[in-house]
Amino acid sequence: MLGKTAGGLLWMARYLERSENMARLVETGLRIALTRSSSAEDEWASIIATAAASDRFVAAGHRYESGDAIDFLLRAGDNPSSVCAALTAARNNARLVRTALTREAWEAINVCWMTVTDALKQSVEPTEVPSLLSLVRQQCALVRGAMQGSLLRNEIYNFIRIGTFLERADNTLRILDVKYYVLLPEIAYVGSSLDNVQWETILRAASADRSFGWLHGGEISPAEIASFLIFDSRMPRSLAFCYAEITENLGRMARDSASASTSTGMATDMLNRLRHLSINDVFEIGLHQFIASFIRNNAVLATTIEREFRFYE
Repeated sequence: MLGKTAGGLLWMARYLERSENMARLVETGLRIALTRSSSAEDEWASIIATAAASDRFVAAGHRYESGDAIDFLLRAGDNPSSVCAALTAARNNARLVRTALTREAWEAINVCWMTVTDALKQSVEPTEVPSLLSLVRQQCALVRGAMQGSLLRNEIYNFIRIGTFLERADNTLRILDVKYYVLLPEIAYVGSSLDNVQWETILRAASADRSFGWLHGGEISPAEIASFLIFDSRMPRSLAFCYAEITENLGRMARDSASASTSTGMATDMLNRLRHLSINDVFEIGLHQFIASFIRNNAVLATTIEREFRFYE
């Protein structure tokens, strides 16, 4: 496969995942702001910081309030990670690799882009936000279903899966890090009902509240929630699940080509690290420090994959 094709497939998948993840981040902000309406500016500042867009947000003259933040994360042309911008980038990449996709996959991506961008042409009214976020999630799910049901399990599929889970791992880490940015301004809130509501919001953002409840009942424990989102390989948005998928797909391509792969070794090392850590080890390191380190390593792995498979040659 040409490196440009491989790169187009991987980035198509990353941008598709990013659009859904940004919608989840907006939902997180809405729920958190409702629990602490007196300090909504701080909550939206944490969400924008988690999206790695603070400098761009401030430079554009936006204010940390619901209207500006939601518009910036969903529609803004000056935010390349907004839902509209991410879906447009996903469609552009899909068009470049059109011959590598099935008709069903291409049509699903095209319909997703048309449906969501049309719904977001105008500024979003606060009452419309929940239904729009649901629309984004539904359309992205339809794309995933079309790919799962129509693509050969070959290197095309492998690159799409690698892109999806590189992006998803990054997002899960960032959603979890929201909790440690500015959510709890005072140590007195730790363990309070407010603290528990915010942790539950983090679970909802990762579509993990129902599955967590099945395993742990109605008890909300920060350690259990963090462990679930980092280590539970049964949960499809956990860090362990994402890296198991990345390692498997990289390994499959290495075996098919009968050659050693630097990126496969890196992903395997990161997965093994997760398997040998406990949540107590993470809290001893510092949850924020652990997350920041893993985000950096995830970015390094992505860069290594780009170089190893010659995306830009």
